[in-house]
Amino acid sequence: MIALRRTAARVEAATPARRDRAVDALRAGAILGVVLGHWLVTALVSDGRTLRTASPLQHMPWLAPVSWAFQTLAVFFLVGGHVATRGYASAHARGIPYHRWLRGRTARLFKPVVAVLVLWTVVAAALLLTGAEYATVRTLVKLALSPLWFLLVFAALTAATPLLARLHPLWPLAVVLHVDLLRFGFGAPDGIAWLNLAAGWLVPYTLGAAWTRGELEHRRTGWTLLLSGTAATAGLVAWAGYPASMVGVPGAGVSNLNPPTLAAVTFGLAQCGLALLLRDRLRTAMRRPVAWAAVALVNLSAMTFFLWHQTALMATTATALPAGRLPGLHTVPDGLGWVAARLAWLPVLALALTLCLAAFRSWERGGARRERSRVVRTHRPAGKDVRHV
Repeated sequence: MIALRRTAARVEAATPARRDRAVDALRAGAILGVVLGHWLVTALVSDGRTLRTASPLQHMPWLAPVSWAFQTLAVFFLVGGHVATRGYASAHARGIPYHRWLRGRTARLFKPVVAVLVLWTVVAAALLLTGAEYATVRTLVKLALSPLWFLLVFAALTAATPLLARLHPLWPLAVVLHVDLLRFGFGAPDGIAWLNLAAGWLVPYTLGAAWTRGELEHRRTGWTLLLSGTAATAGLVAWAGYPASMVGVPGAGVSNLNPPTLAAVTFGLAQCGLALLLRDRLRTAMRRPVAWAAVALVNLSAMTFFLWHQTALMATTATALPAGRLPGLHTVPDGLGWVAARLAWLPVLALALTLCLAAFRSWERGGARRERSRVVRTHRPAGKDVRHV
């Protein structure tokens, strides 16, 4: 405990007074929400020599509210849009060229990906050479690499930041609305839905840009987003036939997330409104050194947490296979018993992720050796003398 407090005190001392700690707290919450959400709704069921994915939401659709709590990507895009537009404005003011700014940001995103791709290429080849079922290998690789879609979309929006800095969120929201209207109302080909992969996440990203411009400072803005987003989502689910789950459910005809539907976007608006309303409370909470140190740790290794949490789940599942079909790990998620068992497995999954963090965190930090840490970089309003990008 003493060592923990000393570490927290060192992190506190290294943090500039002007840093907006609410930004880091929101980012950490969004990352942990995605991790816990995947661990709670993803099951690898053992059928003989084959592993297949399943979800408790298939068998217990009344658990859909779980997805409301842990599908937090909109908050991540909100924070990402805020940090990127502010960082670009700072870089531009200091004469840093666009390509140098973009290279620095994308390097932090994609450097950790190399380790994931190398490891899973080796693992997939080894499994196939030792006679593993192709369906099992495909399931594992698909699950391990599924977080990469997010990075590609986020990188594309980051690259377009100079063009998006003043885009009003209503424009991409209108695109999502019309795509869904054509798709569900007029029978347009399903392929048109992929326009929402960019437009859907543009909505919270451009909200982040509006935050940078100072347009989201009034609490009534947060309340408007929260209440209108909640009402719109409830109406779409209750009367327009959208799924209640905000994550994909295996076997379902429509997924709210892949690609984003109008319901997912309005739900994200509600989440962004709540995030904006919580900013002051988070700033107060982050004055506590231990709480701030925990948030700083998550932010320092955000991509490692995100990229390796599915690997931690699969490693735990595979390691425990010789012990037989263990409840909550290898069994069909069709009852509350599975839910209770999975909750009991969460500390083990967290331990596996900690091991991944220890092994691969250097890949995430290797591209920024000149920085002492990302904790010491300040969050200041654009246009001032800011020493970070």
